[in-house]
Amino acid sequence: MLTAKWDVDAAKVAAEGAENERFGNRMEGPVMSVKDALVVFTPSGRRGRFPVGTPVLQAARSLGVDIDSVCGGRGICGRCQVLVSEGEFAKHGLVSRVENLSPFGAVEQEYCATQSLDAGRRLSCSAQLLGDVVIDVPSSSQVHKQVVRKQAEAHDVELDPLIRLHYVEVQQPDMHDPSGDLRRLEDALEFEWRLTELACDVIVLQQLQVALRQGQWKVTVAVHAGRQIVAVWPGFKEHVYGLAVDVGSTTIAAHLCDLASGEVVASAGVMNPQIRFGEDLMSRVSYVMMNPGGEKEMTTAVRAALNELAQDVATQAGISTEDILEATFVGNPIMHHLLLGINPVELGGAPFALATDRAITLWAVEIDFLIHRNARIYVLPCIAGHVGADTAGVILAERPDLSDKVSLLVDVGTNAEIVLGNNQRMLACSSPTGPAFEGAQISCGQRAAPGAIERVRIDPVTLEARFKVIGCELWSDEPGFDAAVAGSGVTGVCGSGIIEVLAEMYLAGIIRHDGTISGELAVRNPRIQADGRTFSYELYRATANAPALKVMQNDVRAIQLGKAALYAGVRLLMERMGIEKVDRIRLAGAFGSHIDVKYAMVLGMIPDCELEQVSSAGNAAGTGARIALLDQRSRREIEQLVRRVEKIETAVEPRFQEFFVEAMAIPHLTAPFDCLRRVVTLPERMVVESDSSARGRRAARRTAKAD
Repeated sequence: MLTAKWDVDAAKVAAEGAENERFGNRMEGPVMSVKDALVVFTPSGRRGRFPVGTPVLQAARSLGVDIDSVCGGRGICGRCQVLVSEGEFAKHGLVSRVENLSPFGAVEQEYCATQSLDAGRRLSCSAQLLGDVVIDVPSSSQVHKQVVRKQAEAHDVELDPLIRLHYVEVQQPDMHDPSGDLRRLEDALEFEWRLTELACDVIVLQQLQVALRQGQWKVTVAVHAGRQIVAVWPGFKEHVYGLAVDVGSTTIAAHLCDLASGEVVASAGVMNPQIRFGEDLMSRVSYVMMNPGGEKEMTTAVRAALNELAQDVATQAGISTEDILEATFVGNPIMHHLLLGINPVELGGAPFALATDRAITLWAVEIDFLIHRNARIYVLPCIAGHVGADTAGVILAERPDLSDKVSLLVDVGTNAEIVLGNNQRMLACSSPTGPAFEGAQISCGQRAAPGAIERVRIDPVTLEARFKVIGCELWSDEPGFDAAVAGSGVTGVCGSGIIEVLAEMYLAGIIRHDGTISGELAVRNPRIQADGRTFSYELYRATANAPALKVMQNDVRAIQLGKAALYAGVRLLMERMGIEKVDRIRLAGAFGSHIDVKYAMVLGMIPDCELEQVSSAGNAAGTGARIALLDQRSRREIEQLVRRVEKIETAVEPRFQEFFVEAMAIPHLTAPFDCLRRVVTLPERMVVESDSSARGRRAARRTAKAD
């Protein structure tokens, strides 16, 4: 019985000791009751008095202290490590000493024969209380430990996976007890782990008897959500894994996580094979419309790619795909539907109806995912017809709802998903940016790969360019560059390079405010060349082994169209929220991870903001999938959060076109970009006339003539 100070009744500990004795747990040394020891656990602050000789792990469990253990206190797993805090603790009214725990015994010596214990650490299942002591439980030994999810940002996620492992010893059958093996397994789980009313399906039953006998009646059981037995292995098994997957329209990324530690043990990515049916989302929907049964082809293709990814990460980690017991998925609405085998044609036109906007839990076999036969799949909820589970993942990763500052989250891809909000309100929309930011529709564009130009600088006086390519740390004007890139060559310009070269061309005056390449500068540098009625800029001169790489006028237009759509979507949300400035901007996705935020703002891809408040969020959608994998409570949170999001459909908003036209200018037709001007010298604006203003003046002239 607990008191207000977490003191406990020694009878409870004695009862737990009897349980350990029944199941063969070794308790070294005599258990004495003539003297009690006071133990205080940090950082929880929980405390209680226990008979001398009580194992620290038993005391911790009695107090509800968070200490991990798979083996049930048998000294096998080593997860229950603790430290003694030495000294006088006036706050607790005790003096804590190392010698107030029992010396190293046989269990810890056996463990140290194959594993290592850091200096001062003890196995709490083996160490016994001999006197008053303060015990620190390090985060690595806590069940609900926090793990770093983005090292650079130092953000944490609390580890609370749905799958937990439990090592038990099962009573053998005999002629006097007709109970089945499953019943006796359930009895052991209830006796040792307090797990009751567990469900079990036929897949587990098919492997149960073999596992029990191979393990000599000692088995490790995987339990899902404390309710369902999903797997049984003979003997002691310490690790099972989960897979977090971001199914993008261009690439699919997967992260294999150890469900016990939260560590990402392997990652892999692959091009989405659906690209052969259409490079962007709408073209894939069109393929289905024009080719009955086409959705089945695309579903088969993406599932085959997922199985390749699962095998890839499993091989990297040195495990079997059968060790993967849980998976989470995010993706845009069309990828979401195709993954689940749902025809996406309703998403191809207004009102862009989703088959479901709810989170989905299903069996891996239902989507032909070749991981453990009993693995569960969790697909995060969608938000709207063009704002999918990937955006839900971004929200879960970034949590704009936890701050009063207004955050703008932008996941840049062939469609840009945009979220704007704070703890008062959240809005979201999707904007059709097209594939230009990823190098498609650009004459010299290519995917990010060795040999692709990724960084560009242009001298504003000489108009000469220098650049860096992926796979080489040298700039093109540094000695040794040609030799360093001899293997890959200079093959094209990837997305980040496209953004930088256009922004640098604008800052150098090569591109005007309206996006046209200035032919007058050809007299200053031969890199500016006539191309029919327009001009181009030669970024890389042709060699014997490689053609020249030029930025054409159509390339500039393609980027203008994409960035104008992105900015217009953002501006639409800002107007709806009633704000003129955002406090912070986070650029998500693979593209957002590599672009220089200054150049993105120079081009007018994003609204004006203090540059130090603009940063990359990495693959935030994938991070959200990983959070949902590792912390079961986050699933309830995101399911509630997405219901709060206000969905704005850009396709039917009349103001979107107006904002789009204004955003075609570089960086913008009317926005002053005062924050950007404090750190970058922008060229003087030329007079650029929007279509709407021109129409207005023409109408005014007609009216004047009529008068």
